[in-house]
Amino acid sequence: MMAEHGAAYMLAAAMALGVLAAIPAESIGVCYGVNGDGLPSASDVVELYKSNGISAVRIYYPDGDALRALSGTNIGVIMDVGNDQLGSLASDPAAASAWVQANVVPYQGAVNIRYIAVGNEVSGGDAASILPAMQNLNSALSAAGLGGIKVSTAVSQGVTVGYPPSKGAFSSDASSYMTPIAQYLASTGAPLLANVYPYFSYVGTPGMDIGYALFTAQGTVVQDEGNGYQNLFDALVDTFYSALESAGAGGVAVVVSESGWPSDGGTAASVANAQTYNQNLINHVGQGTPKRPGAMEAFVFAMFNEDKKGGAETEKHFGLFNTDKSPAYSISF
Repeated sequence: MMAEHGAAYMLAAAMALGVLAAIPAESIGVCYGVNGDGLPSASDVVELYKSNGISAVRIYYPDGDALRALSGTNIGVIMDVGNDQLGSLASDPAAASAWVQANVVPYQGAVNIRYIAVGNEVSGGDAASILPAMQNLNSALSAAGLGGIKVSTAVSQGVTVGYPPSKGAFSSDASSYMTPIAQYLASTGAPLLANVYPYFSYVGTPGMDIGYALFTAQGTVVQDEGNGYQNLFDALVDTFYSALESAGAGGVAVVVSESGWPSDGGTAASVANAQTYNQNLINHVGQGTPKRPGAMEAFVFAMFNEDKKGGAETEKHFGLFNTDKSPAYSISF
């Protein structure tokens, strides 16, 4: 997750200067990562989702144990295609068909797979494989009678640039692949999956008011034409909407496929801030954003702390629950 934040930092820096000078129903999901020691069984995890009223889950690969545990629950699912598989799926329609037959068809009618994310924060030369892989998977799903499952890709904040949000566009590095992806999503009716992290924008922007990142700022912080922004989350999501509009795909919805705040391991990473951010996010999704008011879909990252994750120490501390299934802090869905 969170692979490219440089452009997001630039956006947030511009917002800091301001500080100093069609989804039908609301839905909150939680991402289920498994890069940790001592995690509960998949069946126990699904029971934890159910007992807490969590209506959707994102899994980062076709996890058979998780999919079997989700059978019959009606919990909505985002299922990822691993970045390492994009090349074969892009170049070979038969590989896409085999992937669907192995990972989707067995769960037809039992698991509520809503979206397939073709790669997570793919960058560099591999990004050229995203669209043809999406096209081949869509064809394979249609051939299997599963055309209702929407195929998309999950992108980081780094694919966008622009301030204020109304000036959002896909970055020069990303536009060559994001513009055709956006237009393809418009043709299929699928949303764009976006990983949105005010936390990283905040820590990368000295002087930013933390209340703007935590949903606790009082009143409008950034005025953008007719839209007033009281929190950075809305500004970042609306930057995606403006980028989609600039790409000729203004009708594409944004589903926030990851968002969260770490409870330890770095600047402003504390239990209090994690609880504040995540609870406010959960409470906020029914409102939508200034550009797209109304209910939206968002996924909190993540269900558990993952001590096997690499990268910065904060990456290990995004969990809502401990491995014994007790809450890491009080949270209400």
